[in-house]
Amino acid sequence: MKKKIVRIKDIAEKAQTSKGTVDRVLHNRGRVADDVRERILAIVKELNYEPNFIAQSLKSQRTYNLAVLVPDSRLDPYWEAPKTGFEKAEKELRQYGVYITQFIFNSHDEHSFIEKAHEVTHEHPDGLLIAPVFYKEALPFFKEWADLQIPYVLFNTQIEHVDPLCYIGQDSYRSGSLAAKILSFGLQSSGSILVAHVNEDISNSAHLITKEDGFRDYFHTKSSEQHFDIISREINFPDGQTPDAQLDEILKEKPDLRAVYVTNSKAFEVAAYLEKNNIQDIKLVGYDLLEPNLNYLNKEIINFLINQNPLGQGYWGIHQLANYLVFKKEIQPIKFLPLDIITRENLDYYLDPEA
Repeated sequence: MKKKIVRIKDIAEKAQTSKGTVDRVLHNRGRVADDVRERILAIVKELNYEPNFIAQSLKSQRTYNLAVLVPDSRLDPYWEAPKTGFEKAEKELRQYGVYITQFIFNSHDEHSFIEKAHEVTHEHPDGLLIAPVFYKEALPFFKEWADLQIPYVLFNTQIEHVDPLCYIGQDSYRSGSLAAKILSFGLQSSGSILVAHVNEDISNSAHLITKEDGFRDYFHTKSSEQHFDIISREINFPDGQTPDAQLDEILKEKPDLRAVYVTNSKAFEVAAYLEKNNIQDIKLVGYDLLEPNLNYLNKEIINFLINQNPLGQGYWGIHQLANYLVFKKEIQPIKFLPLDIITRENLDYYLDPEA
């Protein structure tokens, strides 16, 4: 049976009062006699009345100004997908008065982040979507935004001991554990495994540390006759250069290297080295469907990619803010996105631009 929509008019008729009186009770404003209030609330419960916040938002013509604090996609192509995601969400939500201002910072310069975070505070948006890639620098701003009652959603990086409206992204620990499990199936003999943090300040990247914890714990708890020596390295190099010299040193130190786990979207940097040196017996797992990663996945130099769905992170981040501010929905504090394993064989299914 089709569920009947309950209107304020229906409640007023049943309570034998005016629509204005019902509206004052529902929104807890103005004076209403106690017996009338109790009668209206009982009828609201009996009829299972649910406010139509979508209709109300269209009628009110109020605007909601949201801020997005995100790294510059021109400096790191990973951030192009979240940008596409929140711009898509804005387009869908514009009819409800939702507008977005982008505050773009350099993901390699903490001072750039601080400057843009101050600009966000000065603008005092109705809500904020943020990729907190600078953990230490972000902490004082979280307190400031909470004091200003600016709800914020974290994406890409989950941070403990702060109180966002919501976190959207992957479970970093399980992500690292999954990468370890994938690699373990392809390793035929004992040896060394490299956890590579490519062009990252690992001390300021909480999610990458958590990924490495998950990766290491999987091998530590796995009962097997094989033994793997897991080493961790920060591989940093300027734009326009390559990690070749550092990888040469690692291979010299660990000639029994069997696999490399790249904790971010830059697996292609290691893949280029393996291809250049015709190294075919080292397994490689990384993240994200960037064009250079896809090139090496199709060549099977990268064996697997774990899709972090950055487009979905940006898209759902804006929708969570709209659900809270516009549609008055209860928001769950964590929205984990699926851990998708991408291979050459199933890649085409993940390249739909509308996904």
